[in-house]
Amino acid sequence: MRPRDTTPAAHEAQLRCYRRMAGAEKVALAAQLSEDVRAVAMAGIRARHPEYSDHEARHALHRLLLGDTLFSRAWPLAPRLAP
Repeated sequence: MRPRDTTPAAHEAQLRCYRRMAGAEKVALAAQLSEDVRAVAMAGIRARHPEYSDHEARHALHRLLLGDTLFSRAWPLAPRLAP
């Protein structure tokens, strides 16, 4: 599936690069992308809730990433802060 903001030619070039990557390179790229997404999500939480402490911001991020049910199981005593 091609992203809407990417031309067909650019998408094909990207896919060719991915296909040439070794498995370890793909795993490293996936890990970096995951880290980048978490950083963007945390920046959004901080922008919406500048009053949150570092600890509260991390809880809000975990709630966003895990959903309410899993978050509550992992941190049963933590407040459900808005992400």
